[in-house]
Amino acid sequence: MRYDFLKTIRIVVSLIFFLLTFLVFVDFSNMLTEAWINGILYMQFVPSLLKFISNISFLTAGFLIVLFVTLLYGRIYCSSVCPLGTMQDIITWTTRKMTKDKRKRRKFHRYARPKNLLRYSILVLTIIGALSGVAFILSLLDPYSNFGRFITDFVKPLVTGANNLLSSALQTMDIFVIYPVERREIHLISLILPTLMLVLVVWLSVKHGRLYCNTVCPVGSFLGFLSKFSMFRLTIDSHSCNHCAVCVTDCKASCIDSKAQTVDFTRCVGCFNCFKACDKNSFYYRNAWFGKDKNGQEAEEIKLEPVDTGKRGFMTGMVALGAWIMGFRSKPGTDTLKAEKEIVATKPSTVKIIREHPVTPPGSMSIDHFNSYCTACTLCVSACPTNVLQPSFLEYGLIGMMQPRMDYWSGFCNYECKICSEVCPTGAIKLVDKLEDKQRIQMGIAQFVKDNCIVHTEKTDCGACSEHCPTKAVDMVPYEDTGLFIPEVTDEICIGCGACEFACPTIPYKAIYVEGNEVHEVADEPKKDEPVIESSEEDFPF
Repeated sequence: MRYDFLKTIRIVVSLIFFLLTFLVFVDFSNMLTEAWINGILYMQFVPSLLKFISNISFLTAGFLIVLFVTLLYGRIYCSSVCPLGTMQDIITWTTRKMTKDKRKRRKFHRYARPKNLLRYSILVLTIIGALSGVAFILSLLDPYSNFGRFITDFVKPLVTGANNLLSSALQTMDIFVIYPVERREIHLISLILPTLMLVLVVWLSVKHGRLYCNTVCPVGSFLGFLSKFSMFRLTIDSHSCNHCAVCVTDCKASCIDSKAQTVDFTRCVGCFNCFKACDKNSFYYRNAWFGKDKNGQEAEEIKLEPVDTGKRGFMTGMVALGAWIMGFRSKPGTDTLKAEKEIVATKPSTVKIIREHPVTPPGSMSIDHFNSYCTACTLCVSACPTNVLQPSFLEYGLIGMMQPRMDYWSGFCNYECKICSEVCPTGAIKLVDKLEDKQRIQMGIAQFVKDNCIVHTEKTDCGACSEHCPTKAVDMVPYEDTGLFIPEVTDEICIGCGACEFACPTIPYKAIYVEGNEVHEVADEPKKDEPVIESSEEDFPF
């Protein structure tokens, strides 16, 4: 009996996860709700694990489902749930289709010996780093995070650009069904590592199929090690196999040795290509836990029944996904208009700004907590409506490269927004339930540099910082005897949103900037406008 349907089910499930995850990162209109995003990303291994550790809640324990399935059937996660794995399959499939020479197609995949020393060394270093609070290696190699960076940095700008181009074309015909969106400012230096990783993944996919998964990826190595103890393991029937090696040329993991008639199940990603390739039906799953009788003799080989495997493989992914997707509705848009800069500085500012601590997003609690749990997947960067969240370079040091920071040259933290805390899949940014709570989180405190302020240097009116401060922490006070007013910061009510810094017109250095808090504090309640008391007497009694 043939089991071609296993490959078909795998392709369908993998494309569903791939497309939904892709949609999460390119969603520039906030169409997906928090429940949808959490449901779609529920079974992504590293984010789920980190969020479970951060929140200690089984409601965030999607990784346990992955472990359970792995202990049953091996690395089904790598072929069906991991978006980077599906991306590699698409690259490999496209490359083979573009190769017209059939002989070259057959040489795409060959059996290769496992590089155990390299892959397990990377895994150990990743685990040691993560346990030590240094998430850089995990951030750099995690497949989900890499996929997120690829989409955010390279695909989403193209999608938003196409949207704006189409919107502009339709508006000339008085059609307004599509609206333009603000494109995120891209810092080229932050693209260095994502570009290098993209080149590495594409090159390995073209030349060696899933070599990244079986050599570089710590998730693949861990699940591969766990697969040694799986109940059902892929096996070759030595009686029916004729050593034709067709399965070898279709094995993207290079784990089938047709001469020895063995499968390295630690590297098998569960793609089921071998089932479709073998016309002798020589592949089956052997029960490795209960494969012996009471006398210790090998029991009769157990082959999968099609109905069981199909349902298990399909339902495992779909039930977990559907159980956590609560609903689909449009999310109210967030005002993304930048502050108007009507005032132009005519003299360059001279005092260089040296920020001791970067500013982390509201809900991240502290720099240490954020650095420990953030895998730099850039989902918060992609979702941020004001583009204030940008990938870092060396602001957190080498160990925090690519992790998001608040960049107040690019935008400011909207006082009415808490989207980043809703979409973070790892718990690096804790969910802030109430908007009122978010509006009291003090990420940093504004610092005023008088020698850069145009009120002081050019003796002219400004007040842009005070005008855009949502808590009125920046107030304008009389400046000497000039009749002008200059900023003054009330630290206790400043939340470090950066609206003042973003609005400040001085260049190249701002006259006001936000110094990040190592540990987030709770600001005092903002100032309220004093009520206007109307006179009880009439001005004109007649």
